[in-house]
Amino acid sequence: MLTNLLDIIAIAWFALLSGADSWVAIETYGNAKRSWLDPDSPYRTSRKSGQGGWVTAAVSAVEAFLWQGDVDSALGQFNDWQHERVSTFVAYLNKHQRRIVRYGYYQGEGISIGSGAIEPTVKQIGRRIKLSGAHWEKDNVPQVLKHRSAYLNGQFSK
Repeated sequence: MLTNLLDIIAIAWFALLSGADSWVAIETYGNAKRSWLDPDSPYRTSRKSGQGGWVTAAVSAVEAFLWQGDVDSALGQFNDWQHERVSTFVAYLNKHQRRIVRYGYYQGEGISIGSGAIEPTVKQIGRRIKLSGAHWEKDNVPQVLKHRSAYLNGQFSK
């Protein structure tokens, strides 16, 4: 089987990102990843389809796992990678693992997964309780908000 030079460079690059520090280590890594050169490999298919190649295939797999809330499988994609940015992302996923929801499920149920609807509401609440020079104690904010909203809505009885 003839191997494309770009495939060899890509595997060597991934070997370096994974911590290979010699030609022997790069060769060992390349032999372990030989299946990537299989014509039916998802990595090969992605590259042929013009979607960006090896990195895009790996990122797409991680994105698919995270979309379904499967953080463990997403983390498993980075087992051989040793790179500062990858380590930072893995640390982020580990730290926030319990907060990552099944976005695909929520979207399928028609539940909003964005913050677009929340942000204007928060701004509106902020505008309703702001008065020039006013400072509120945390415990008093709900009552102030209730009164201020009633006043601004014309519902405050005089």
